[in-house]
Amino acid sequence: KIKSLSGLTTSEFVNLIKIKYAVNLVRKENYRFSEVYHRAGFSSQSYFTRCFKKVYNVTPKEYFNKL
Repeated sequence: KIKSLSGLTTSEFVNLIKIKYAVNLVRKENYRFSEVYHRAGFSSQSYFTRCFKKVYNVTPKEYFNKL
């Protein structure tokens, strides 16, 4: 059902929600990037970076430096 509605697999959809949550933590709660990947539910920083880059086409560091 998720695939038909969003065009994303279940894991891609869940990762998208987690990434948006992480961005919100940095923007509104003033967490550092190095803290948010774990709080958002990712097991490693490298996996978070790969997923983040798929969504935003830049690394988290590049994205957050622009803020």
